[in-house]
Amino acid sequence: MADLFLKQAEQYSSSRPTYPDQLFQFIASKTPCHDLVWDVGTGSGQAAVPLASIYKNVVATDTSPKQLEFATKLPNIRYQCTPPKLSMAELEHNIAAESSVDLVTIAQSLHWFDFATFYQQVKRILKKPNGVIAAWCYTIPEINPVVDAVFRKFYTVDSDPYWEPERKLVDNKYETIDFPFEAVDGLDHTGPFEFKTDRVMDLEGFFSYIRSWSSYQTAKDKGVELLNGNVVQDFKSAWNEDGISEKVVTAPIYLRIGKVGNFC
Repeated sequence: MADLFLKQAEQYSSSRPTYPDQLFQFIASKTPCHDLVWDVGTGSGQAAVPLASIYKNVVATDTSPKQLEFATKLPNIRYQCTPPKLSMAELEHNIAAESSVDLVTIAQSLHWFDFATFYQQVKRILKKPNGVIAAWCYTIPEINPVVDAVFRKFYTVDSDPYWEPERKLVDNKYETIDFPFEAVDGLDHTGPFEFKTDRVMDLEGFFSYIRSWSSYQTAKDKGVELLNGNVVQDFKSAWNEDGISEKVVTAPIYLRIGKVGNFC
């Protein structure tokens, strides 16, 4: 999976949605301490950077060195490229000691993980019992009814054969994803909780976002151009109908959040 994102790392960095302050403030309100975060699958640091303004230190890891090249560098963020498989000894040596992490975050990537292995790692390094894990995804963007109609056809028909099966977990808003953690204090369940992020984009920027998809790269590798002439024309007609070149693109975000409890 990392190879797919490696090929479009720059587009991923420049075109993917950022996340709202409300999301991070909500998560931070559920962690008793704000010393150390492990941001897993950080990509180009879309979550690591805002986390670094709330927590003293962030360890941000990804399996793609190309993605990390485009990450924003800050003094209290340590970016690290990690192998897809990480032993417990490597985890403690390279990431953090057992029971030392306040928060583990996974932005738009938990659906790719080996849940059994990863959750054992999370439970190993989170502080007991109130260390928090927060994982979120964003689903398809919303612009206006005309553009949305074109996009939905493109997403559900044209690109659907090229998405990996794990994408369905995102389409289901992480409701069905395995998440074996306790509700944090003040909440009676682990989510999903809904947030939204807005970004102003022109059509070319929106196409860059589509080109950053793993399905786009998979199709391209198979000799299929998803943004072919007919599709581009359909998008142009819909996008330009109201005469406004830049539009607010809204992405719904769905958060699962829980605490580790007394796991040992």
